[in-house]
Amino acid sequence: MDLLAETLAVGGVRGTVGARIEANEPWGILWPGSAGAAFYAVASGTAWLELPSHPPRQLMPGDVVLLPNGPGHTLRSAPDAAVVLQQCTEADDARARGGVLRIGSGEMHTNILGASYDYDPAVSTQVLATLPDVVHLRANHSGSGLDDTVRLLSRELTQPQIATEFVLNRLVDILLVQLLRVWLTEKPAEARGTWLGVLGDPLVSVALTKLHEDPAKPWTTDLLATELATSRSTLTRRFRESTGRTPGDYLTRWRMDLAAIRLRDTNDTVDTIARSVGYTSVFAFSRAFRRVRGEAPGQYRHSTR
Repeated sequence: MDLLAETLAVGGVRGTVGARIEANEPWGILWPGSAGAAFYAVASGTAWLELPSHPPRQLMPGDVVLLPNGPGHTLRSAPDAAVVLQQCTEADDARARGGVLRIGSGEMHTNILGASYDYDPAVSTQVLATLPDVVHLRANHSGSGLDDTVRLLSRELTQPQIATEFVLNRLVDILLVQLLRVWLTEKPAEARGTWLGVLGDPLVSVALTKLHEDPAKPWTTDLLATELATSRSTLTRRFRESTGRTPGDYLTRWRMDLAAIRLRDTNDTVDTIARSVGYTSVFAFSRAFRRVRGEAPGQYRHSTR
């Protein structure tokens, strides 16, 4: 099993192309916060990114930046460039329809590709939600697939053909994985404490893979440690260091995520769903679900529909 691919898929992570900014100085845009993640790739020119509680940072040509938790933020041509209300309105419209936002006249010196990522609110075990407020990668990523994907995306945007929207949305999904790969390789220290940090610990990575491959198995920490040929204390310590949780707590949350999706999206009985995630008793499953989700399975099914 590809652990990252599985977690992104279950988490319902989907990307869509946002606004493409073509601007001539001066310019400034305030983007309101959103439920998903925001992404930018600077094709040409420069920009300044500002977020609450963070110092302004300059984005250079070839830079890519991911804002995993969708905070409100400002993009400007310079730190002192004014934010224009009309430009903000036009920018919000361009982001919603995946259009081009042209600011100013004459030759456009700045070209920025934007995208957004949504994920399933029913799933608590999310990759993006654990990342830092800003994931910023400078240009020249050693000829990585990230550079190639950004170039393909830029070409598709500037030279649209048949099914361009379909291609763009697939490229945006690929773009996210390429960015995470480069970030994990270039900045492993920043990845510690995030979901991606588990990929840096072979023991925890294998443990998670086993839990994901067979969530219905009657796992205990002792059984998992035995299968990994390690001690219970070592597994618990390293698991907690990487995920912030014990193996048992993580497994329960993963099981409840899988159950929540089926309760919302299928007509399977509660008994069937309970057994699929490792509970032989509907009562035990309902108690665990209520403890994690705050409501009984039947109530959750009704409220989410």
